[in-house]
Amino acid sequence: MNYTIALLAGDGIGPEVTAEAVKVSNAIAKKFGHELNWKPALTGAAAIDAVGDPYPPETHEVCASSDAVLFGAIGLPRFDNDPSAKVRPEQGLLRMRKQLGLFANVRPTFVFPSLIDKSPLKRDRIEGTDLVFVRELTGGIYFGERGRQNEGETAYDTCTYTREEIKRLARKGFELARSRRKSLCLVDKANVLETSRLWRETLQGMEAEYPDVKVTYELVDAVAMRLIQWPSAYDVLITENLFGDILTDEASVISGSMGLMPSASIGSEVALYEPIHGSFPQATGKNIANPLATVLSAAMMFEMSFSLKEEAELIRSVVNQSLADGVVTEDLADGAKAYKTSEVGDYLVSLIEKA
Repeated sequence: MNYTIALLAGDGIGPEVTAEAVKVSNAIAKKFGHELNWKPALTGAAAIDAVGDPYPPETHEVCASSDAVLFGAIGLPRFDNDPSAKVRPEQGLLRMRKQLGLFANVRPTFVFPSLIDKSPLKRDRIEGTDLVFVRELTGGIYFGERGRQNEGETAYDTCTYTREEIKRLARKGFELARSRRKSLCLVDKANVLETSRLWRETLQGMEAEYPDVKVTYELVDAVAMRLIQWPSAYDVLITENLFGDILTDEASVISGSMGLMPSASIGSEVALYEPIHGSFPQATGKNIANPLATVLSAAMMFEMSFSLKEEAELIRSVVNQSLADGVVTEDLADGAKAYKTSEVGDYLVSLIEKA
């Protein structure tokens, strides 16, 4: 099979980690007789520097015409530290999600047997953790009306959702729960927010369509606590944009490193796959960044966009083997030998070739 993949390396360590995911993906393609056509395109600060736009039309055309998008990371401190900047890398990510219709972010959290004692949480708290957040991506406070009043002394951001936006995300959550342990939790703040009450009301109206799925409703502050107390109790959680942004980062550290967790952003057309970590500019060019989250994002791409489950499972298998063998970057080395980003990628390729 032939597949065209838009490659958006982005900023900071993005080019380094995506390079290793490409290397691993190409090894998988060779082993299973597929052909991958990579189409690089600019986004984020790199695109601002080149053309003044964090998501230029040319990049959108590449993404829209591809079978999938593999994305690295965006953002640099010079934009973060300039509150007056009119054009920011993150604007490109938000626009990309909107224009590609990527309304659902699927972010799994699971533990690796060989790393379970590297988690900041106790072993008995996290054993068996295997949960997935489905976060709404194109609505809510990030896309609502915003501005300043009273000569700049007052600022406001508006959170707005439509019932249809909630329904389309909920369907993804229900379908995912059906394929797993048939448990779905809506995370909201319905005791305070009107938008949350609309979320809860909408899901309650959909429960009869999915009688095999057990639905629970929990407040966001309670979930933030329970993710630390007993994360293994959760299966699939769905939530709005802002809550999902915060909770998925909290959940990511359960595994022991943000450099380990993949994600997918899906809609009705092309899907985008990316590691959940940021651009980590302090590590740029040092060949020390952990590429495994990006590699595992590529595994999600093979399975979800290309329906190639065996290929995806082999990627996950060699990642687990690399962790068990201690071939890891410095964030996981814990005093033992730390391997370079490219060395970890090379080791994964060697395991694929031997499989």
